Amino acid sequence: MHLAQAQLEAFDKDGYLFLPECFSAEEVACLRAEAAVILNTQRKEVWREKSGAPRTAFAAHTYNEAFRLLAADPRLIEPVQELFGEPVYMHQFKINAKAAFDGEVWQWHQDYGTWARDDGMPEPRAMNISVFLDEVLAINGPLMLIPKSHRHGTLAAGHDIETTSYPLWTLDHATVARLAEEGGIVAPTGRPGAVLMFHGNLVHGSAGNITPYPRTIVYLTLCAVSNFIRKPTRPEWIAHRDFSPIEPIAADALMGYARGGRVAAE
Repeated sequence: MHLAQAQLEAFDKDGYLFLPECFSAEEVACLRAEAAVILNTQRKEVWREKSGAPRTAFAAHTYNEAFRLLAADPRLIEPVQELFGEPVYMHQFKINAKAAFDGEVWQWHQDYGTWARDDGMPEPRAMNISVFLDEVLAINGPLMLIPKSHRHGTLAAGHDIETTSYPLWTLDHATVARLAEEGGIVAPTGRPGAVLMFHGNLVHGSAGNITPYPRTIVYLTLCAVSNFIRKPTRPEWIAHRDFSPIEPIAADALMGYARGGRVAAE
């Protein structure tokens, strides 16, 4: 999948792109079923909320076939390669679950702030590209973005280890208010199968989910191969050490797997 010139310009201006209906209902149904199995396991890669509800499952592409295929899908890899002008590797892969009633907040932050401070990533030449597995609604904790905030570079942040179960480098209220006054706040919503991609320095966060409607999103963090991390401090299953360029697979590979009707989580 290649981006049009207008899309490239919009990404440069606002720091994100929303692409509805990239993945079929069959593909998403397969991924959702396998995600549910993974999130209910007791693997070390599955991080939980303070309530015990699943929050994030890291590195599923290393042990699950459906997510291995997703991690090399050209619909996700090619747009990022196009933006960076070089091959990419998988810095991080995660399934973020906001469980019905129990999904906690993600504080306001920049992803690159964490990648730089915790992983030794030299430049913000990495970004998240994500696939909605559930319908993302205005009420079930959608990701909120501050357009144009990526243009301010990497901002000062504090290490919050108390608000949720997941430590995060977060921005203070004054900074968020200033950026929102300039760029506003948007919350892309859409059907399962939609794709959202955003710059590593785009400020974002999400509210908790107190609705009966779960909100599960898969995130591929793709990094330019030349920008590999230098001083990782986190486990390999959070910040990967394999800097090999991703070779995109056939565009119909995930569909073929989905039509096989397999749930292969271990």
